[in-house]
Amino acid sequence: MQPDADYLISEVLKLVDEGREVYFTPQGNSMLPFIIGGVERVGLTQPKHICRGRVVLAHLPEGNYVIHRIIGIHGNDITLMGDGNLKYCEYCTRNDIKAEVSHLITKDGKTKNFNTFSRRLAALVWRILRPVRRWLLAAYRRLLL
Repeated sequence: MQPDADYLISEVLKLVDEGREVYFTPQGNSMLPFIIGGVERVGLTQPKHICRGRVVLAHLPEGNYVIHRIIGIHGNDITLMGDGNLKYCEYCTRNDIKAEVSHLITKDGKTKNFNTFSRRLAALVWRILRPVRRWLLAAYRRLLL
């Protein structure tokens, strides 16, 4: 019997609140091409830098959790969007940001810092390419996954 997802998230968040880095395997394709759901793992830490461009674990008002990139901050309100999403955004507040993605463990076991200049630059370029993301993601899925 598998543990309930809400229970697992609550345990992960307890460890993050204690100051530990917790590795977690996200599911889904909403963060392609930067995180391959179900294959790669992310290191979650306490959210120290809530700023545009960071990837965070957020608890949405609907009750679910997402790992998405911050694309906008307006006072206490945060706008999130998955890198693999074409147009849909989620909204939360600063208090809903529960953890920050600090590292990525690739499918071949390599650990990479998630917040380097080159990764932030790649994410910025990817955001600019949003109008053609549909075709880029389709090619990525066919050729590389």
